[in-house]
Amino acid sequence: MDTIAAISTPMGEGAIAIVRLSGEEAIPITDKLFSGVSGKTLAEQGSHRIHYGHLHDPKSGQVVEEVMVSVMKGPKTFTKEDVVEINCHGGLVSVNRVLQLVLNNGARLAEPGEFTKRAFLNGRIDLSQAEAVMDLIRAKTDRAMNVALGQMEGRLSRLIRRLRQEILEVLAQIEVNIDYPEYDDVEEMTHTLLMPKVNYVKSEIQELLQTSQQGKILREGLSTVIVGRPNVGKSSLLNSLVQENKAIVTDIPGTTRDVIEEYVNVRGVPLRLLDTAGIRETEDIVERIGVERSRQVLKEADLILLVLNYSDKLTKEDENLFEAVKGMDTIVIVNKTDLPQQIDLEKVKQLAKDHKIVTTSLLEDQGVNELEEAISSLFFTGSVEAKDASYVSNSRHIALLNQSLQAIEDAISGVEMGTPIDIVQIDLTRVWELLGEIIGDSVQDSLINQLFSQFCLGK
Repeated sequence: MDTIAAISTPMGEGAIAIVRLSGEEAIPITDKLFSGVSGKTLAEQGSHRIHYGHLHDPKSGQVVEEVMVSVMKGPKTFTKEDVVEINCHGGLVSVNRVLQLVLNNGARLAEPGEFTKRAFLNGRIDLSQAEAVMDLIRAKTDRAMNVALGQMEGRLSRLIRRLRQEILEVLAQIEVNIDYPEYDDVEEMTHTLLMPKVNYVKSEIQELLQTSQQGKILREGLSTVIVGRPNVGKSSLLNSLVQENKAIVTDIPGTTRDVIEEYVNVRGVPLRLLDTAGIRETEDIVERIGVERSRQVLKEADLILLVLNYSDKLTKEDENLFEAVKGMDTIVIVNKTDLPQQIDLEKVKQLAKDHKIVTTSLLEDQGVNELEEAISSLFFTGSVEAKDASYVSNSRHIALLNQSLQAIEDAISGVEMGTPIDIVQIDLTRVWELLGEIIGDSVQDSLINQLFSQFCLGK
C-alpha cells in the first residue's frame, strides 16, 4: 500500500497539532525532512520513541517547523504498518505547512477513516471494533464511552465469534453425515441433537437484542421534546437541564418561536433536548409556523417532557397534548409550584395514566433532581450496565441481529416440523453469514467503503 498522511487533531489554535503518516515510506519520507539532535536517521532509531528536531524543506533548505517526531515501526502499530506522528505547534498555518511538506515529498492525503480502514484490512481489528472507534470519538456520556471501549476491546466480537463457531461445528457435522455416511465414528446429527444447539444460539441473539434499545440511546442520544402550552416553563426547563441560559425566558406567552436544540447528559443518558414553541391556536404567522414545527418533532421524539402550569387550571389544549402523546414515553412535569395552586392534580393523574408525574419549581431549582432520576430510571433500570460485554449500540449490528434471529427461528421451525437436516442447514448457514457481517468476515467492499467514509480524515 502507498503511504498516507493527514492531520489527526482538530483544526484551530492549540498547544500542539499532529500530522500522522502510515505506510512503508512513512519513515523514509520523514527522514528526508527531519534533522534531529542525535545525528542519526529515524530509520536507525528504535521503535516507539519520540525525537526532537526540525523539519526542513529539501528544495529551499528552509526550516519549516520545530517538531517532536514519534516513530512506531510495524506491525506493533494501529495500522500494523510503519507509523510516524509529527507533533508541531497547534495552528492553522503551521500544521498545514507540515502536511503540505509531507504530501509534496511522497505521501498521499488519506481518505476519511483510512487509517482505521487499514487497521481493519491488515487484521488488527475487525469491523465492529473499527466502528467502535467512531463511537468512542462521538460519545457524549461516560456510559456511551464505556460501551465503545468495550467494543474496541473486542467484547462483542468475541461473543459473535463464539456463536459462529458453535454454528460452524454443527454445519461441519451435518456435512460429514451427508458426504461420508459410512463413517460410524462420527455421531449422526439428528433433530433431537440439533434442537438444543439452535435454541442456544437463539437465546444468545435474543439476549444481545435486549440491550439494543439502551445501547442505541447511548450511541445516538435520546430525542427529547419539551412540549406544553405557552408560558408554562418549557424554556426554563431547558435552561435547568443544560445548566445554561440557552433559551429566552419571559412572562410573555409565545416567546419561543422555533425549535431550540441542545445536547445534555442526564445521569448517563445523552439527551438531544428540543424546546418547542408553545402549542396553541394563534393568529401570529411566525408563531403558527413554530407551533407546526413543534407538532412535527413531537411525532419523531423518543421521550416527551409534557409541562403543565401548577398555577393554572387545566385547559382543553392541555388535554389535547395528553391525547397527542398517548402511547409514547412521557414524563409529566407540573411546574411553578412556588405559585398558588390552581391545577387539579387528580385530573392530571387521570390524564397521565401510567406516565410518571414530577412537580417542580424551576424558578427555585426544585424538583430537577427528581426529574433527572425519572428520565434515567425510565430507560436504564440498572439491569444492564455499560460494562456488560453484550451491549449492542450500532444500528447496523441491530439490523443484522434481527435478521439472524429470524433465520434461526426458521431453522427451529424446520426442526420442529421434521424437515430434513440438509434443508435446515441452509437457514443455519444464513445465520452464520449474517453474524459474520457484524465483524466483517463476510461483507462487501462497498459497505466497508461506506462505513469508513463517515470517519474524520486523520482517523
